[in-house]
Amino acid sequence: MPKRSTVKALPQSIRDWLDSALVENNFSGYRELEDELKKRGYDISKSAVHRYGQKLEQRLASIKASAEAAKVISENISNEKGVQSDAILEMIQSEVFQALMSLEEIKEEDDPMKRLAALSFVGKNISPLIGASINLKKYQAEIKARAEAAAKEVDKVVKKNGLTEETAEQIRKQILGIV
Repeated sequence: MPKRSTVKALPQSIRDWLDSALVENNFSGYRELEDELKKRGYDISKSAVHRYGQKLEQRLASIKASAEAAKVISENISNEKGVQSDAILEMIQSEVFQALMSLEEIKEEDDPMKRLAALSFVGKNISPLIGASINLKKYQAEIKARAEAAAKEVDKVVKKNGLTEETAEQIRKQILGIV
């Protein structure tokens, strides 16, 4: 079993300080951080701080990307329920993929039971996500089919009642959501 992270063994207050220092230094200056930890009474190598810093940077980047994606979705995507739901599902799928990737990290540093528990969690939670995605696609296909059927009915009414082709085209566009 791999050796446990020396940084994770630090008291929470020291790890909080280290997290802040890593962010403030833009994830650089590992030698200085090692020296500062020694001054505080902790013998943590530059390499251990660097490994911890890389993982923290990846987590923060993932959180930032998720927050930005949520902002883009809310600001730029139409209010159509299906479009927003699709975008949110894609974002969740991306997060599940990131969780699967982080399982490799658990493999490197922790016991096999923790990895198995994380894998089980991902497995249980991916099934409803896939189901939601399938249901959304079915719903979108059903709505599209209904709109196309309504547009065909408009064509029949147009021919029957003598409306102009231009008027019929405007009605079709409204029904199909093109305008």
